[in-house]
Amino acid sequence: MSRFDNRENDELRPIKITKNFTRYAEGSILIEWGNTKVICNATVEESVPSFKKGGGEGWVTAEYSMLPRATQSRNKRDIHKLKMNPRATEIQRLIGRSLRGAVDMKALGERSITVDCDVIQADGGTRTASITGGFIALALACKGLVERGLLAKMPLTSYITAVSVGIVEGQSVLDLCYEEDSAAEVDMNIIMSNASGFIELQGTGENGTFSQEQLAEMLCLGKKGIQDLMKIQKDALEGLELR
Repeated sequence: MSRFDNRENDELRPIKITKNFTRYAEGSILIEWGNTKVICNATVEESVPSFKKGGGEGWVTAEYSMLPRATQSRNKRDIHKLKMNPRATEIQRLIGRSLRGAVDMKALGERSITVDCDVIQADGGTRTASITGGFIALALACKGLVERGLLAKMPLTSYITAVSVGIVEGQSVLDLCYEEDSAAEVDMNIIMSNASGFIELQGTGENGTFSQEQLAEMLCLGKKGIQDLMKIQKDALEGLELR
């Protein structure tokens, strides 16, 4: 099979990280993943939600949105519908769950970090780009807290990243672009930590079922992609050591 963008089956799209992309956020990046572009901003607040108050622990959460012209046709903003898009709600919960898997909440103390992931251009893999880029923004915010003397040590215990895999025209492939994603027989997102393995797997047979052997192939491709992505994260964070 010749892939839409002529990549090898185990090859990621080109990825570029621009740090400090916005002026005010404690941690900020632009992640360009192929033609997908996401701004990730991490905001620190010296408070926690009511269910965390008095417990000596912090909280990390995420919000996700796609700008109206991030896609080929204009989407209406959620404010016009008076409720969030169900897809955006599901994705932001996934991002929050994934990032919390890297945080020692006691070490963070009673403060909150919100990671906003805003898609300005979509070409497949917006949730995996948001998790991968969101982690970098989160790490930059935590690093700033340590440098300012507000934390004694980094509260992050591992790197977190995510990648898509799938089966297209009967073959297992890594990092699906939009054209592949829309035609895939199987679509799967893999979220992993470098410390404890899998955080979440989201896999769907879009046109039927897939075998255990195909699952093993996709997991192998995903792990290879995760390793490559973690190297990109570490390079962006200049080898930042976690606990």
